[in-house]
Amino acid sequence: MTTSDTVIPGTGPILIVPYMWIGDFVRCHTVVRLLAARWPDRPVDVLTTTLCAPLVDYMPGVRQGIRADLPRSRLGLLTQKALADRLRAERYGTALVMPRTWKSALAPFLAAIPERVGFVGEARLGLLNDLRWGERRLPRMVDRCAALAMPAGAPVPAPLPVPELVVPSTEIAAWRQRAGVTGDRPVVALAPGAVGPAKRWPAASFAELARQLVAQGLAVVVLGGPDEKAIATEIAGDDPDIRDLTGPDLRTAILALAAATAAVSNDSGLLHVAAALGTPAIGIFGPTSPWHWAPLNPLAGVIETASALACRPCHKPVCRMRHHRCMRDIHPDQVLQATRQAIGKAMAPPLS
Repeated sequence: MTTSDTVIPGTGPILIVPYMWIGDFVRCHTVVRLLAARWPDRPVDVLTTTLCAPLVDYMPGVRQGIRADLPRSRLGLLTQKALADRLRAERYGTALVMPRTWKSALAPFLAAIPERVGFVGEARLGLLNDLRWGERRLPRMVDRCAALAMPAGAPVPAPLPVPELVVPSTEIAAWRQRAGVTGDRPVVALAPGAVGPAKRWPAASFAELARQLVAQGLAVVVLGGPDEKAIATEIAGDDPDIRDLTGPDLRTAILALAAATAAVSNDSGLLHVAAALGTPAIGIFGPTSPWHWAPLNPLAGVIETASALACRPCHKPVCRMRHHRCMRDIHPDQVLQATRQAIGKAMAPPLS
């Protein structure tokens, strides 16, 4: 790179290197909105995996997604160098590296992005040149991500801007046509998956909820990735009014959630997608804390067990107590009531 080609720090496009779990990826749209307020003339791009790439298409304020499926279990130096070449061509002035891992900062370093911001972690001295401290004093992940969008030492704004996903009405109408959900029939989307079985409401409970919703004249769609196929099959059974839409393409779930009248989800990425779309969403929280992990966007309902359990909160993927009462004690009627209330509010005529 010649001297005339040098990018001046604090100028040029900005690259966000987010966490690549779906919910955390959606959370990072808060960072996009903070950057737009701070630097309205600087384009913002987001590094993404193939899984999360459809989300970028519906994120206002994001110029483009840079798709790169970096290996998880190894460094993948050749892949990192290839990514760095792509990043260098974009002439970024700033990179915000959200994950604390060493390898997440490698490609921005190899691309010689002049301003590389991130929290201290995994001995990243040199890879990052704007190292931040105090991450552990910020209890929520979204606060930590937001702090990187602010000048060093500046407080995190309160309230934070909420994530937004915007799907054109034409795409929603086309989805309803393809899915065979025509007319004004309300649709309830169920997202029974989560990372680890401890965060999953039992499939039998979801199935009972689905049957009661269908009995009340609603259509039900079950969403998730390929790993949720068996759960979706159990929920849907042979009922034609309960559609299994699980599969590898996240865009299917985004469009279904945008078209839904309400959504019911475990503490998972699809809960964040629904909330960011503005779809009335009911979040079922068993072992985890809604304060820490619920979307910033308001939820139509937060469902937790009424039982006093000393083992909550818990972040183990499998219930360490083996009774899983934090989820098993939540009755389908409780979730049904919250869902009906959300649907009623969504379908109520606007006040004149």
